[in-house]
Amino acid sequence: MLTILGQKQRYCDGVPRRSFLKIGGFALGSVGGIGLSQILRAQSLSGNRSSHKAVINIFLGGGPPHQDMWEIKTEAPREIRGEFSPISTSVPGIQIGEAFPRIAAMMDKMAVIRSVVGCSGRHDAFQCLSGWERKSLESIGGRPAIGPVLAKLRGQVDPAVPACVGLAQTTRHVPWSEVGGPGFMGAAYKPFQPDGDGMSNLKLNGVTLDRLQDRKHLLAGLDNLRRDVDANGMLEGMDSFNQAAFGVLTSSKLVNALDLSQEDPKIRARYGDGKPYKYQYDGAPTVNDHVLMARRLVEAGVRSVTLSYGRWDSHGANFDLVRDHGGKLDQAVSALVQDLDERNMLDDVTVVVWGEFGRTPKINNKAGRDHWPRVSCALLAGGGMQLGQAIGATNRLGEFAQERPVDMQEIVATIYHNLGIDAMNTTIEDPTGRPQYLVDIREPIRELV
Repeated sequence: MLTILGQKQRYCDGVPRRSFLKIGGFALGSVGGIGLSQILRAQSLSGNRSSHKAVINIFLGGGPPHQDMWEIKTEAPREIRGEFSPISTSVPGIQIGEAFPRIAAMMDKMAVIRSVVGCSGRHDAFQCLSGWERKSLESIGGRPAIGPVLAKLRGQVDPAVPACVGLAQTTRHVPWSEVGGPGFMGAAYKPFQPDGDGMSNLKLNGVTLDRLQDRKHLLAGLDNLRRDVDANGMLEGMDSFNQAAFGVLTSSKLVNALDLSQEDPKIRARYGDGKPYKYQYDGAPTVNDHVLMARRLVEAGVRSVTLSYGRWDSHGANFDLVRDHGGKLDQAVSALVQDLDERNMLDDVTVVVWGEFGRTPKINNKAGRDHWPRVSCALLAGGGMQLGQAIGATNRLGEFAQERPVDMQEIVATIYHNLGIDAMNTTIEDPTGRPQYLVDIREPIRELV
């Protein structure tokens, strides 16, 4: 077995990142970790390929305040209304919060949903990444997230680039840094996480290309020793998967996509960096660089990029937090949509910005808003959707969805639709042999598709 060692990193479930890049390990039934070649092999079992549709899922961990962002409650009493005023957008009749002037200027390229329902109330990213409550099928590994489903059903666009990547930095409240796991599909579909020092795992540390090729030939030779006893043909074709594993290590494509120093300085300035990081506490920083990196990854061939942006759990100083986080998010998301549009990628890439639930209508004695699972919000762009819309509305006090409730699963079904996957009819077999639909509410949002 050949392992390219980098800094030792661990996934949140304890699987060491070193195991992710092990090359070799052909013995069936071995327990020495999941090798990259095994991941690539499993991801291509369906043999299904499509045009390069992609999704960038921006998770606002903590629960963003819907009534301070996309639907300002101007007629509510003082203890509910808050400090923000609505501003006009590029779409007549649609107003949003004053903290988002750049998004307002390009609302014709976006859609806001003001009436998201179905939130479980858990403080994590699971529903936003999968559409399901965490307890669903938990006994057999849980539901898979969108990215791993794409990896299984569509495989890789480029053999040197993983199908799904998670950029979320590790947070002290760990569930806010979820990247969307494979659930019952197994660890072979786990998203790649190039966070921090893990970048070193993408480089041949102390191993030259010549030495790598020598080891590759050695592995091929050892593999040939088994072929004469391969009665069922399972070893046939393994060379192609190991070629892909070597391709990730020897290609500069993924490393270059993650290297923002190669980006046009004017584009980097357009996104900003989201600094200084404020109100972070146990959550994610406002890393605008991750939003730009997501575009670069999709351009390189990644199908799904997830990231966690900011800490929106505003039990205190809610309005100061929204001014800070909102202004930075406004810059990053508007830059992303403009960037995708200028590169003729916008119709193929779905952008979704949302959190696990909303915030209470009543402002507490710390100038904050508390947890409110009854209604939330989302911002969408791209994906070939009918944009320039505000869908749904809450009542005068922002307590519940009064017009057009939109379930979280409807949003996920819309994402699948944009990705060319028919959620109405597509199933994935679970470990018990039962076919499982991708979501229960399988029709996409009719106003958008």
